[in-house]
Amino acid sequence: MSLPFRVERRVDCPAWLNWAIPAGAVATALLAGALLLFSLGVSPFQAYAAMFRGALGDAWGVSETIVKAIPLTLAGLAVGLSFTMVVWNIGAEGQLVMGALASVAIVRYAFVDSAPVMFLLMFLGAALAGGLWAGFSGYLKARWNVNEIITTLMMNYIAILLTEYFIYGPWRDPSSLGFPMTAPFPDAARLPVFGGTRVHVGLFLAVLFAVLFRVIYRWTRWGFELRVIGNNPNAARYAGIDYMKNVLLAMFVSGAVAGIAGMTEVAGLQGRIQPGFSSGYGYTAIIVAWLARLNPLGTVFVSFLLGALLVGGDTLQVVMRLPLASVQVLQGLILFCVLGGEFFRNYRIVPARREE
Repeated sequence: MSLPFRVERRVDCPAWLNWAIPAGAVATALLAGALLLFSLGVSPFQAYAAMFRGALGDAWGVSETIVKAIPLTLAGLAVGLSFTMVVWNIGAEGQLVMGALASVAIVRYAFVDSAPVMFLLMFLGAALAGGLWAGFSGYLKARWNVNEIITTLMMNYIAILLTEYFIYGPWRDPSSLGFPMTAPFPDAARLPVFGGTRVHVGLFLAVLFAVLFRVIYRWTRWGFELRVIGNNPNAARYAGIDYMKNVLLAMFVSGAVAGIAGMTEVAGLQGRIQPGFSSGYGYTAIIVAWLARLNPLGTVFVSFLLGALLVGGDTLQVVMRLPLASVQVLQGLILFCVLGGEFFRNYRIVPARREE
């Protein structure tokens, strides 16, 4: 029995479909999330309304959403850079953690009282730590074609466990009453905040990097080479584009930006480092990058939306008494639907041809 339809590959993808697919993916994920909430005995309408009010219903909610969006934007830009050339950097979480760890090391051993100098040292240290952490996987990929998904993912665990060694061990604050955390940062190592909110100047860094990446992708030779390698690595080699150099550079820059995200999180928000300080921003950044279609400016917008989802999830825990896992499931549904939507970007369903 033949099917009344057939699947054929698209010759080109309409521009409107690039935005319709992510929007449809989010709508589908929210619908699936509603079914999940209903199965838990919670009204989906009340739950989504509570999430909206918690994240965007007042000035405090909006400010907390922006706080969440800062590391998501930086990490999303980081993975988006490598994804552009089809190098799958899944290690933004570890690179972010290494950037935070480098910032703590600089605060601990630099002995600098000048805030601008301290900021510069932390910025460079975090970028170098994250860049080298990602660059190692990039070298393995470029030199021996080692699967970067595996190496970057495994290095996440190394970075997290290394950080916990310092938190529980030599850098543990003796005055923390037994809680595992480092000593608080001095005022010179804290990023300024706006008014009575927790929004810090890392917001400017996130927007600046988004604009910078947009310029790189659109108007520079390196951005052109990244796109060519992503579309056809063999053609790029034939055209004389240095594959190894570009992979190494892209992975280093990707890790550096993720490391800077870790620096802004500890210097702008927490003022120290402790277990679980990241809240999985490096993993959520993968969703951000795909929803934004690797568009740097779109990454800012999507990061704000997912930041609202995280803040709204906190509201669900308090108001609806739901576990945090329910929000994480919703994030997973969004990623699953986005990846599933890629099918409709590459293929289309048309009526089957009738035999003569």
